[in-house]
Amino acid sequence: MRKYTMVGALVCILSYTNVHSQNTTDSKFGKGISVVASDSSFSLRFKTRFQTLYTGTYDEGTDSYKDNVMIRRARLKFDGFAYTPRLKYKVELGLSNRDTGGSIPQANNTANIILDAVLKYNFHGRWSVWFGQTKLPGNIERVISSASLQLVDRSNLNSRFNIDRDAGIQLRYESPRFRSSTAISKGEGRNITAANMGGYDYTQRFEWFPFGQFTGKGDYFGADLKRESAPRLMLGVTYDYNDRAARERGQLGSFLSEERTLETWFLDAHFKYRGFSTMVEYANKKAHNGPAIVDETGATIGSFYTGSGINIQSGYLFKNNIELAARYTGVEPDKETGKDKNDQYTVGLSKYIVGHALKIQSDITLIDEEGADSQYMYRFQVEFSL
Repeated sequence: MRKYTMVGALVCILSYTNVHSQNTTDSKFGKGISVVASDSSFSLRFKTRFQTLYTGTYDEGTDSYKDNVMIRRARLKFDGFAYTPRLKYKVELGLSNRDTGGSIPQANNTANIILDAVLKYNFHGRWSVWFGQTKLPGNIERVISSASLQLVDRSNLNSRFNIDRDAGIQLRYESPRFRSSTAISKGEGRNITAANMGGYDYTQRFEWFPFGQFTGKGDYFGADLKRESAPRLMLGVTYDYNDRAARERGQLGSFLSEERTLETWFLDAHFKYRGFSTMVEYANKKAHNGPAIVDETGATIGSFYTGSGINIQSGYLFKNNIELAARYTGVEPDKETGKDKNDQYTVGLSKYIVGHALKIQSDITLIDEEGADSQYMYRFQVEFSL
């Protein structure tokens, strides 16, 4: 009798769980889960995403092949408004090893998981002020989310010259054909707890839309998923002045024994029309008094990364949501840095299942670096964004 009683109780529990676990939501896949307070005093949207990446590299000189599988990125995102729809917020956490990076004394030797923590207040008309930690208004490729890229990952130009995230304040203006972003930030990058070294970082970006705005903010995601019915073009220019920077690349890289003021220019363009898209970027970074750090004997003991680079990429999205894309990236460091010129040629193939929220991407790259044997890198990645 006891046996049947226990079975009956278990059936009741499972039935109750099944009924009460089938809550539904109006949210769609890729848009996150949203809630709004009954008195409309706040909203919250939760999103999560991860990228599973396979990378294999063949070295012509050694005739060797090395490969690896990793979780390239794993993120938790929270955004919404508080008190008034004019006050928005965003929090993004990075959980993978590549997201957190190595611990450093300047960040209290802890995991660096906070990517964004920023408030955005629309205080008047088209004007907004942002306060906290988030991406600086740098090159377009960096500002595009890593979830919305046309190829598996960003280019080598972005890797070498981007100004990344920083903590500070930003003033933003937006109209149908023009945008302006002004930032004053700490200058050392995200989550630095040490006292401010050197001076501050000053960034100004202008964007012009001669044919009007892209559909659905298409200027800041890769591939022409909206299949623009009319030509759309964004032209952008950014100037960044990092006063007495302490890190190798400003907001990124190793902390060095001396400081240098870094000046960076970005020029970029993004075009989309009927499934075709192209993006062009130019970067130039210089250091006052030269990038090299020398000791008493004149030997170079460190260097800031300066020089110039260009990135050109294009793609065509077929009606079955398969895209073929190609990219050329050339990076030429200044001779004083001791770094070598690097050219990369990439061809990629992507299948967009649910836009950028669920996609499969692969690409192959020829890496031609001065003074080194050529390498061929193959990558295969699955992006999942809830």
